Amino acid sequence: MKTILVTGANGQLGRELRCLSKSSRDRFLFSDITQPGGEDTLSLDICNPEAVRIVCEAEQVDVIINCAAYTDVERAEGDLGMADMLNHKAVASLAEIALSTGATLVHISTDYVFDGKSSRPYVESDEPAPATIYGITKMMGERAVVQSGCKHIIVRSAWLYSRFGKNFVKTMLELTSRGGTVKVVSDQRGCPTRALDLAKAVLALLEAGASGIVHFAGGGDASWFELAQAVNQLSGHSGRIVPIASSQYPSRARRPAYSVLDTCLYTRLTGQAVPQWKDSLESFLKTPAGR
Repeated sequence: MKTILVTGANGQLGRELRCLSKSSRDRFLFSDITQPGGEDTLSLDICNPEAVRIVCEAEQVDVIINCAAYTDVERAEGDLGMADMLNHKAVASLAEIALSTGATLVHISTDYVFDGKSSRPYVESDEPAPATIYGITKMMGERAVVQSGCKHIIVRSAWLYSRFGKNFVKTMLELTSRGGTVKVVSDQRGCPTRALDLAKAVLALLEAGASGIVHFAGGGDASWFELAQAVNQLSGHSGRIVPIASSQYPSRARRPAYSVLDTCLYTRLTGQAVPQWKDSLESFLKTPAGR
């Protein structure tokens, strides 16, 4: 039995890991800076490395799954200090703690470490070239983990959605339920990923003894427009989805036009197929309360 500390446990991925932990043989500790109502959460700020170290040593933590991050891509453009603290410096501290305690660090990263200029899916060995503050700080976090020498798995994923928190799919469900017209960007392509699928993938990689950088995201690819269309159609809503260019959508952050992730390595390591994004979306929409 392993003791697994999940940081940022109140986010989309952390909440899905919380659900999966109920049927696990391992011992899970869930931490965040806030305490959700009715759930057992350790108050822990990853920006306080001494507090994290105390918990890891006292609880004899074997695995740290870091779900904490500064994920607001737009706001990060004007908030470099906090984005760098959460996505880079705090991650570097987690890596140092993992190295000194012998724990494995599972760090969640993003497709935004790439600039989107590729014409084929990105593989793990492709050189990052982020175009946003969010992507730059996430890349720096990745590098800090690798350079620390700790045992680690860096899992890059993309376009996450779940019934928890704010995400594109939930927003589209709300907007299309009212009917009317919704304008959605059609010239950015990526991999819609259900957070539950990612949570299962993280545990599968741990079970397989994986290490290094691994991509996991929904199989296939889509534009935001195509994803919105699928949400509208599969939910039976009556919204009218209209495609627009990125240039018509005001944004401080220059998002990658193409950030599709190649997930072949994940399948080789775990022996598990990657769910197709549309199948996962359909399952999500058919499940009561998104479960």
